[in-house]
Amino acid sequence: MKTIFITGASTGLGKATAKLFASRGWKVIATMRKPQNEKELDKIDNITLLPLDVTDPVQIKETTAKAMHSGDIDVVFNNAGYGLMGPLESTSDEQVVRQLHTNLLGVIRVTQAFIPFFREKEKGLFINTTSIGGLITFPFSSVYHATKWALEGWSESMGFELKKIGVSIKTVSPGGIKTDFLNRSADMTSHPAYEQWMNKMFSQINEDHFTSAEQIAEVVYEAATDGKDKLRYVAGEDAKALYAQRLQLGDEAFRKQMEETFLALS
Repeated sequence: MKTIFITGASTGLGKATAKLFASRGWKVIATMRKPQNEKELDKIDNITLLPLDVTDPVQIKETTAKAMHSGDIDVVFNNAGYGLMGPLESTSDEQVVRQLHTNLLGVIRVTQAFIPFFREKEKGLFINTTSIGGLITFPFSSVYHATKWALEGWSESMGFELKKIGVSIKTVSPGGIKTDFLNRSADMTSHPAYEQWMNKMFSQINEDHFTSAEQIAEVVYEAATDGKDKLRYVAGEDAKALYAQRLQLGDEAFRKQMEETFLALS
């Protein structure tokens, strides 16, 4: 029986992935900030809950050590993250630091903790939830995009060194996920100077075009099991279409198209 270690498993994609892998016979170590509040995953036999706040370096070391001591681990799914949205001008330093700690440094630190374990086995796989926002950008999400573009580049670079010790790394880049992301997983800032453009942008977002967390979890499962030497898995029809447009149009034409779509005032 294979084992996957998941961060950010209390909601959304993390929870859907935990349930999917458990249903297919995997052992799942599902981590979250407050496992005592979990009312669903704790009832599934082959899921173990552990506490993990990925902004806490000490807890990262403790929880990863406990997970590795409990048995073999085959896949580490770095999934914990959220979106910081709004004008940079109105974003506090605390918000910037929290976004970087959660979306970027948490992934780096969790990965670093598991590398010696995988190196000794000469096998293992890291899968990182990035985003279509690591391949293209939307307005008013600059710090979020900074973390996701960083994750894409970091993962690509890590692939070279990990391959030399028999370990793999992959990214899953979802588009919009039907998990109430804007209300639940987003930290929003606002500023009156930008309000009309912010309103325009959010009026263009149609969650009907988003993909379910269960469908994205299937892509995670594919990445974990297909055995391919492949870095990037773009997940969701909206993400695939947007990324294809960027590649087809080129950076500048695509950037102008995004500006017209999301910020042009009638």
